[in-house]
Amino acid sequence: VQLQASGGGLVQPGGSLKLSCAGSGRSFGSYGMGWFRQAPGKEREFVSGINWSGASKFYVDSVRGRFTISRDNAKNAVYLQMNSLKPEDTAVYYCAAQGTSHYYTRPESVGDYVFWGQGTQVTVSS
Repeated sequence: VQLQASGGGLVQPGGSLKLSCAGSGRSFGSYGMGWFRQAPGKEREFVSGINWSGASKFYVDSVRGRFTISRDNAKNAVYLQMNSLKPEDTAVYYCAAQGTSHYYTRPESVGDYVFWGQGTQVTVSS
């Protein structure tokens, strides 16, 4: 599975962005997916995750209520709608896929994801 994240950019505080993650391969729709971010000098952290069907969604507390994860398996895509953005949301955002079909465990664990995209920069600044 190859993943490619896009949609990042520069936005003012309070603004919105929608990130997209395009995946290849027939198994994409059966994998749990996650969004992570990494700010300069910090470790990569979990932002949001979604199981293969889209029925279960997970968020880190700092983005809950502001970010929404979704997926369209027919398009091999996962999205992250980010609203009410704050300067502390500034980071490189990565999408990732767990590698076991129809099984999603520990969404917040970096080590449980096998496939990673290249990252897209999100900068929130006035």
